[in-house]
Order: sequence, then structure tokens, then C-alpha cells
Amino acid sequence: MNNLTEGIQNSVKYIEDNLTSELDINDISARAYLSPFYFQKIFCVLCGVTVGEYIRNRRLTLAAEELSSGTPRVLDIALKYGYESQDSFSRAFTKFHGITPSAAKEKGAKLKNFAPIQIILTLKGGTIMDYRVVEKAAFTIMGKMRKFNTESSYTEIPKFWQEHYASGGGELIKGVFGACVDSDGKNFDYYIADLYLPCFDIPDECAVHTFPAGIWAVFPYSGKCPEALQEVNTKIWSEWVPNCKEYELAGNYSIEFYESPEKGEIWIPIRGK
Repeated sequence: MNNLTEGIQNSVKYIEDNLTSELDINDISARAYLSPFYFQKIFCVLCGVTVGEYIRNRRLTLAAEELSSGTPRVLDIALKYGYESQDSFSRAFTKFHGITPSAAKEKGAKLKNFAPIQIILTLKGGTIMDYRVVEKAAFTIMGKMRKFNTESSYTEIPKFWQEHYASGGGELIKGVFGACVDSDGKNFDYYIADLYLPCFDIPDECAVHTFPAGIWAVFPYSGKCPEALQEVNTKIWSEWVPNCKEYELAGNYSIEFYESPEKGEIWIPIRGK
């Protein structure tokens, strides 16, 4: 087991040991020696669900097991697994299991089971992945910025792009970059942006962000988007990061550079180990 795999498995164990307690992403990611920003990216790629989905699914699985015994009150179980009310618990339970908590108490009730994740990552090699390591001076981007939660960003960010172009925003900001900048571990600032030129004024509806000078791993992609981009993104977190011996992740941000509709790059800040 490599260090990354072991670290994420330690985080999973911490989650499992504290499913009836309040869980914080900072405490979870610390077990993997990763920032919350990078931990959530890697976890989602390796496990196929977000951290929040994993916690929610595991809690609802355990709640169903207890309810199926027929003795606990629904309210008691709701409070035990972190729900503020019986109604909110019932909605989540019904959405996950397809039946109400009360129905789960009946004999023969069909319930879903979401088992604990075991991280088993076999680093075989043999996959060719193009990338280059470049040193960049500090640079500033300017564009439309919106704050997103990691749990919903996958569906909400495409809507942000659609809204930007539908409203005519492409005339002001073409959208050469899509940049994620960590906000507080749970949320991040996302920019639809272009390179900022100091000789121009910053429009009222725009924000700027400066990335410090540093080293970047640059991964090109080409083909139909978003499929081509997502394929490379998955390989970065599931293959390149675990295999990389010379560099480690740095800076809680990442950038997508769109050269054309079917060609671009993913930039990840790194530093030497």
C-alpha cells in the first residue's frame, strides 16, 4: 500500500469510527496528510462518491440496520445520525432506501446497503500520460467568480458557464480559464476568467486573483469535451499523483486552460519532495 492509499484509508477509518459524531472535513483530510481541497478531489475520483455522499450513505445504511430490529424510535435514530429533525431524516432515508423509516421497521423490508470503502490501489504503470513540468512567473486572472460547495459543484459549475454565455458575458470574459481556488476547505471560489492585463480597468462585476510564481504540472487533453477533460482529470488523481516520486501537491488551487473547444490543459501546482 502506498502512502496516499494508506492515508485515505486512515481517513475512511476515522469516518467509520465517528459516524454518530459531528465530522469535519479538516479532521478527515488531516488523517491523509492532505489539504481538504486536494483530499476531496482525490477521494471522489478513487471512491466514485464525494466525502459528503459517503458519510450520508453510511449513516443511512446503519440507521436502517438499527430500525430493522424494530425497537428504536425513528426520532432517536434521526438524532443519533446527525439529523436535526425526524422530517429531514425521513426525507433522506426515503430517498436513499425507497421506503420510509417506519416501513423499514417491518419484517422483510427491502433496504439498501452501502458498505464501508476499502481503498485498494494497484499501481501497475504502463499507462502513457503526457505531461510537462513548467516554472511560471506570478500571473493574475480576471473574470466572473462564484463560490461553490464541493458536494454540488459537479452539476452547478456547468450551469454557471451556461448562464455566463447566455447573458452575453462571453463578450467581456471569453473564458480562457476555469480556475478553482480553495476558500475554507468546504467551499471554493471558481473563476470563469481570462488573463488580466494591468493596463485595463477591472469591470465592477469581475474579480481578480493572482497565482504566485511556482512550478506546475501541465497535462494536455484533446478530444470531445467534457469527456476528454474528465478522462485526463481522473488519470491525474488516480494514476499520476499516487505514482509521482519527485513531486508533491502544492497550493490549494487548480486551473483548466481552454485553448479551443476540443483542446486544452489542466494545471496542477507542485513542489519537489
